[in-house]
Amino acid sequence: MSDNSQVTKPSPSDEATLLPPVDVIEDASGITLYADLPGVPRDKLHLQVEADTLTIEGGIDLEMPGGIEASHAEVSLSRYRRVFTLSKELDPNKVSAEFRNGVLKLSIPKAEHAQPRKVEVRLA
Repeated sequence: MSDNSQVTKPSPSDEATLLPPVDVIEDASGITLYADLPGVPRDKLHLQVEADTLTIEGGIDLEMPGGIEASHAEVSLSRYRRVFTLSKELDPNKVSAEFRNGVLKLSIPKAEHAQPRKVEVRLA
């Protein structure tokens, strides 16, 4: 899996986005991806797998309470976006996702052809 976040060219209709921090852990069965998306409600989280591309997008509500204006804001963008290219060893049809407390957990198993298998040796 490779991260295309820095390479993806936005179309004219795309707005600037935040790049969420992501941890990727690989084991014998596949990969587990953890993305930090603080402030994103579940209904504004969008995941898409198309061919070998995984896209994570989430919207944040940054409205200030009535009549208050921020004198300093460290977060001014209202959207997260991250795009990854999935390895041919992963099965994009079996992606599972959990979202809890602003952390997205994606599990992507290895494809059948990439799974280690045991070969039985018979006596001749």
